[in-house]
Amino acid sequence: MAQNPSAPHPARNVYVFGLTSFLNDTASEMAYWVLPAFLVSLGAGPAQLGLIEGIAESVASFAKLFSGSITDRIRHRKPLVVSGYVVANIVKPALAFVGAWWQVLLIRFGDRVAKGIRSAPRDVMVAESVEKARLGSAYGLIQSMDSAGAIAGPLTALLLLAHGGMRSVFLAAAIPGALCILVAATAIRETGRDRKPSANSTASLFKGPPLPRPFYLTLFAVTLFSLGNSSDMFLVLRAQNIGIPISRAPLLGLVFNATYTLGSWPAGWLSDHASRRWIAAAGYFVFTAVYFVFGRAPSVSALWIAMAVYGVYYALTQPVLKALMVQAVPADVRGRALGLYFFSTSVATLAASLIMGELWKTYGASFPFYVSAGLAAISALLLLLSAR
Repeated sequence: MAQNPSAPHPARNVYVFGLTSFLNDTASEMAYWVLPAFLVSLGAGPAQLGLIEGIAESVASFAKLFSGSITDRIRHRKPLVVSGYVVANIVKPALAFVGAWWQVLLIRFGDRVAKGIRSAPRDVMVAESVEKARLGSAYGLIQSMDSAGAIAGPLTALLLLAHGGMRSVFLAAAIPGALCILVAATAIRETGRDRKPSANSTASLFKGPPLPRPFYLTLFAVTLFSLGNSSDMFLVLRAQNIGIPISRAPLLGLVFNATYTLGSWPAGWLSDHASRRWIAAAGYFVFTAVYFVFGRAPSVSALWIAMAVYGVYYALTQPVLKALMVQAVPADVRGRALGLYFFSTSVATLAASLIMGELWKTYGASFPFYVSAGLAAISALLLLLSAR
C-alpha cells in the first residue's frame, strides 16, 4: 500500500513503534523472567503457572478479537494503542506488592488484556505507514527493537537481583514503563484520518464476507502450531529442573533474545524478497529442534545452546507471519484479519499452557516437550503445502 498522504513522513511511525516496543518490553522482561521463581516463593508450581498464563492469554485473545473488529471501523486508532500501553505499564509494578499467586493472575490478566487492545490497531497503523513491498522489513525492525528491550530487561533484572530482591525488580519496571507511555502519547501519528470505513467494516466480525482462502489455510497451520506453543516460562522451569539456578533465569532470556534481536530485521527483509511461508516454516522446524532438546535435556550446556537457537525461531516467524497475514487480505479488512489471527493463536496458547502443565504433572517433564515438537513439525509441513 502507498504511504498515507495525510501524515507527513508516515514511515516515522515505524521507528516510534520500535521505540515504544523497546521500552515496553524492557519493563515486561524485567518481571517476566523472574516470575516463575517468584511464584515458587509464593507456594505455586507448574500447574498454577499454566493456569495463570492460560487464563491471561485466553482473556487477551478476546481483547484482540474485539480490537481487531473495531480497528477497521474507526479512523482514530492511536487512543486504542496508547491506552494499551498505559494499562500494561501501570499494573506491572503492582507485582511488588502481591502476597499470593492468585494476585499474580489478576496482574497478568490486566497486562495481557492491554496487549490485546493495542496489538491489531498498532499493526494496521504500521501497514498504513509503509509501502506493501516493505511490510516484512517494517515488522522486522519493530520486532528487533522489541526483543532488544527483552535483552535490556533481563540484564537490568540481573543487576537488581544482585543487590536486592525480586520485588525491587518489579518496582524498577515502572521507569521504562513510564517512558513508554510518554513516547506513545506524544510521538505516534494517526494514519487513517482521511480513510472512510468500508461497507465490510461495519459488519459483524463473524458475519462479514469470507476472507481469502490463503489466509484461512495459513491461519489453520499457525493455530495448530500454537496448540503446542505454551508459555516460555515452562522452558525456564525445565532449565531450573535440569540444574540452571533461579538466579540465572533472566540470563536465559538474554541468550534467546540476543539471537531474536539480531535475526528479526534480516528475516523481515528477506520475507520481502522470498516466500514468507517458507521462511515461517523454517522457523517452525527450528522450534521443533529446540523443544526436542529441552525434552531430552542431555546436558545443561545443551539447554543454553538450544535457548540461543530458540531466538532464531522467533525471528523467522513473528514479523514474517504478521506481514503474511496483512498481505493475504484487502486493506479494508486488515484489522479483522489480524484480530482473527491474534484470537486464534491466543486461544490455542491458552490450551497449550494448560495442557503443558497437566502433561508435565502426569507424565513427567520430557513428554510435553516432545508433543510440542511434533505439532510444530506438522504445522511447518502444512505451511509448505499451503505455499503450493
